[in-house]
Amino acid sequence: MAGGDSLGRTDALLVRRHGRNVIELYGEGIDASSTLKSWSMAKSMLHAAVGLLVDAGRLDPGGPAPVPEWSRPRDPRAAITLWDLLTMRPGLRWNEDYVVGEGSDVIEMLFARDWEPVADTGGFAAGKPLASAPGTVTNYSSGTSNIVSRIVAGVVGPGAEYESWLRNELFGPIGMDSATPRFDEVGTWIASSYCFCTASDFARFGELYLHEGLVGGHRLLSESWVDTARVATGADDEGHEHTAHWWRWEGGPPDGYNCSGYEGQYTIVLPSLDAVVVRLGQTPTELRDNVVGELNGVIRDLGAA
Repeated sequence: MAGGDSLGRTDALLVRRHGRNVIELYGEGIDASSTLKSWSMAKSMLHAAVGLLVDAGRLDPGGPAPVPEWSRPRDPRAAITLWDLLTMRPGLRWNEDYVVGEGSDVIEMLFARDWEPVADTGGFAAGKPLASAPGTVTNYSSGTSNIVSRIVAGVVGPGAEYESWLRNELFGPIGMDSATPRFDEVGTWIASSYCFCTASDFARFGELYLHEGLVGGHRLLSESWVDTARVATGADDEGHEHTAHWWRWEGGPPDGYNCSGYEGQYTIVLPSLDAVVVRLGQTPTELRDNVVGELNGVIRDLGAA
């Protein structure tokens, strides 16, 4: 799937099955060493980071989210749990539309300041009022992810401490040597959108979940936390099923689930095929279904092999 008018541009297609690459293709000017944008696939990496802290007893997903902006007496947002945030159901008002001039909160958070993010991305999102009762309505929000990331920073330390923790506890054990997260001015990983990796390192991340949280026989994440990535908790406005910062894959094997990023970034975990599929590129939103269809063709070929 090199690309074209119906798919946009594909920069990388990598398929790993039974622990080895069976397809590895790159676009013009890109090779195995090129680090490419995650966009919102970083949200799923954040799910893993939270899981490490939950497994260690340092965060409680069912407890009130530790957000300073919500600590005032009688603030209704104090009822929001970390689990509400992970499942995109905090009830906060948020517009995720990527259209300039349409009141987009995500554009204001990431790009409005001379194309740089606001100083405190988590604080920007935490300042939004409630639009619905916490835990009741799914509203996909990059701001919600940065609230979660700021919570992680509050546990492990911001900035350099956060980055070191990610490298020592998550990226390093997986072998994601190229992983480059981006931080805002207060030291929060902008995990809504930014972790640059090679295609192989995105695949390594997918294999962490494919192998039920194991890396080389060593348990990094609990099976119970990996399970939260697979169970749908709601759907967005277009009917795509969201889990906990992951998505259910559409049209392939029923056990498939995936990371998804703006402009057609995908890391798809396929347990029944013992495979991970990574696609990176630049595809307009209106062509998304074409890319999904092509990827499902690749997946069907795997199943028939």
